[in-house]
Formats: sequence, structure tokens, C-alpha cells
Amino acid sequence: MAISDAEADALFASLADEPALVLAVSGGPDSTALLWLAARWRRRRRRGPTLLAVTIDHGLRVEAAREAAAVKRFARTLGVAHRTLRWRGDKPTSAVQERARRERYRLLGQAARAAKARCIVTAHTLDDQAETVLIRMVRGSGPTGLAGMAAVTPVDAFFVVRPLLAVTKARLLATLKAAGIAYADDPSNRDPHYTRVRIRTLMPVLEAEGLSARRVGVLAHRLRRAEMALESLADEAGARLAGGEWPRQRPVVLDRAGLAGLPDELALRLIGRAVAQVGDEGPVELAKLEALMSAIRATLTAGGRLRRTLAGALITLADKVTVDRAPPRRYPGSRAKVARPKSQRRK
Repeated sequence: MAISDAEADALFASLADEPALVLAVSGGPDSTALLWLAARWRRRRRRGPTLLAVTIDHGLRVEAAREAAAVKRFARTLGVAHRTLRWRGDKPTSAVQERARRERYRLLGQAARAAKARCIVTAHTLDDQAETVLIRMVRGSGPTGLAGMAAVTPVDAFFVVRPLLAVTKARLLATLKAAGIAYADDPSNRDPHYTRVRIRTLMPVLEAEGLSARRVGVLAHRLRRAEMALESLADEAGARLAGGEWPRQRPVVLDRAGLAGLPDELALRLIGRAVAQVGDEGPVELAKLEALMSAIRATLTAGGRLRRTLAGALITLADKVTVDRAPPRRYPGSRAKVARPKSQRRK
């Protein structure tokens, strides 16, 4: 069933007071529907945010330039400004989708800054949410990852907004069909080389067993609700253990007895926050953080001392729990300590 005007008004209602919006439009069915719905919503209101459709040409497919031109023509018919931004330079040979995603948001951020927009609007659907949760489940994510994508996520100085996150892809396709709107077909969306595509092919089988995209979406919603509660508790505990306010600069120093008295999940989150804040080797892997927390918990119980490193952070248990930047690594055969280049640091 196509999305009605009243439904579209509800989907975009939270964005009505924004001065400008950047719409991420690749030309595929989901983002084409986003552009169509947002433009009609803006026209019905006769006021509201200025819309800018932005297409990112990653330079990975020869069809990309043609698809970007098609989006530009379609945006013009809707009275929406359009820009095509290109990812220039050498392309990676591995983890292509992850790198492309980072570049996409970097370029979208540039466009938002130029348009004086706070919000980057994407066309993520309920199907995308279900796939994301299942991928993270396969990879062993904890509650934070299994909560899926949020409807609003801060990214650098902007907010990524996903107004279609509770809408199925089938409804977007029905909306385009009812309006007679064409869209691009990206063959990479069917390439089994990518994990997301393989998960997508399993969805009909899972749905036959009752695990539909909507059910996975409900799971993500409930976990996000629990996640918000846990983060609030972690905020309170962190301020208390740090002496009244969580430190903004390193080192992070926490009360030892207070940490020992926390439930495991809250203690894990506080140590993870501290390591992420002061370390310099990228995101903290959950399994490694859990192993560190097990060692910390055993040391706290035994009343001993501990000194460990993780993700570029040095964790020391003495009278206090201190998390500071780890010293530079010493390479074998070297007399001096030399910082490892970022390109060689462990991920």
C-alpha cells in the first residue's frame, strides 16, 4: 500500500522547523521514494525547510554518473536543488562498503555545512534495520549493537535522521509504482560477496518461521529502550565514581570501591567509555573489553593490583582505577620507544 499524504506528514513532522535538510539520494528505490515524499510534504506545507538532494558518486561503478544525472533531472521536476559529490582518489581493495559508507557521510557533511543544514536525512527502512540487527547478531554484538539504528544519530556536527525507519521497503516500492516513478537498480545489492546481501537472501526463510523484519524491528526498539536506561544509569554512576563529574580530559580516574560495587554491565560501560576517550587506536572491540573487565573484576575481588593496555589506553588498578594514554610501543631491536603509525595500529 502506498504511503498517504497524512502518513508522510507524520513521518517528516519532527523536521518541520529545520531551516534546511540534506536528503541523501542515490537513485535507488528507497532514496527516490524519500525524495518524492519529502518534496510533496514540503509543497503541501508551503513553508518549511529548504531541501537539497545530494547524490554521492563513489566511483565504484560506471553507471553511477548516469544515475546521479537521473536523480538531478528528477529533483528538478520536484523543484528540489541537487548536487553530485564524488569520492575521489584511490579505492580500497577490502572492506569496500564500510569505507564507502565513511566517505559518503563525510561528503554529505560537507554538503550540509554548505547548505547550513543540521540534518542529513537518509532512506533507511525497516528492512535495513532488520538486516543491521541480524548482521550485528552474527558478529556477536552486545545490547548497544542489537538496538540497531536510531531514528536520530549525531554524527560530527550534524544529525543523521531516518524518518522511514519503521516503513517497509515494500511500501516504498508501492508508493513509487502508484506515482509511476522510475528508479535505478544497483546490482551490488544482489552481490553475495557482501554480508548484508547474504543476510537479505535469508530473510524470506526467517520470515516463514515468524522472524519477519517487523519482529526484528520490535526487538531493536525494545533493546534501544533498555539501552537508553542503561546509558542513563552509566552516566549517574560515572559522575559519582569520578567525584561528581565525568572528566573531559585524561586521565580518567574512578573510585575503586565504587567500581567494584557496580553491576557488571555498568562497570563494563564505564571502562569502555574511558578507554574510548583516552585511547588512540580506534574503536574498542567488545570481546576484548569484556576480557579486560573480567581481569579487572578478578583483581578487584582479590584486592590486588593490575596494569593492562587496550586500544591505546593504559588501565591501572591501584588505590584508584586510572585510565590514561598508553606509552608508545617499543619495537624489537629498537632502543627507543617509537609510536606505531596509525596505518599499522590494531583495529
